[in-house]
This record gives sequence, structure tokens and C-alpha cells, in this order.
Amino acid sequence: QVQLVESGGGLVQAGGSLRLSCAASGRTFSNYSLGWFRQAPGKERKLVAAISWSGGSTYYADSVKGRFTISRDNAKNTVYLRMNSLKPEDTAVYYCAAKPADPGGKYDYWGQGTQVTVSS
Repeated sequence: QVQLVESGGGLVQAGGSLRLSCAASGRTFSNYSLGWFRQAPGKERKLVAAISWSGGSTYYADSVKGRFTISRDNAKNTVYLRMNSLKPEDTAVYYCAAKPADPGGKYDYWGQGTQVTVSS
């Protein structure tokens, strides 16, 4: 089992920045790839950014490329999402999730989510 706890959400004006953190406990953190998802009211949950177990490979949804940066610190068992130039459409509950690093792994472990609200 992997336990994930997000923090860092809040209310920010458009154009502002936030950094989300996700602290993991349980199994060996470096054995997992990690992702940040978000879900806006009435919409499905979508992958925003992901990072490989080593941090050497990252993925970003088109909607956040150039504005968001995902990173991880395996020594601290923490993954981060730096969000710059925030827009009202970034408003959502943000979740971090973990999946085993082996091929075919699925996001089986989820945090409770943290609310991000961007005002115009």
C-alpha cells in the first residue's frame, strides 16, 4: 500500500502561482511513477502531469504545458506540481496518484485531493 497526502491548494488570482505537494508513505517511493490529476465540477478526472520513477521522464497535458512543472524528491518521498500563470479554467480538485513503475502499471493509489481555485 502507498498512502498519499496532498497539500498546497488554495485560492489564487489569475496569473498567480501555487505549488502542490504530495507526501507518500508506505512502500518504496522510488518504485512508483506519479501523476497529478484534476477534476472540475461536472467534469471527468484528467491527467495533468506525470513523472517517471527516476524523474527522468515527464508528461504534460497540452492545457498546462509551459505553465506547470512536475518534480519529485525520492529522498523526501514527495512529488510536487508547480503551477504558474494560473487561469480560472485551472480551478479543480487536484489529486496525486501512484502506479508501479513496471510496464502496464495502473494508478491504483490516490490521495484525498486538494482544492485549487483561481479567481478572474
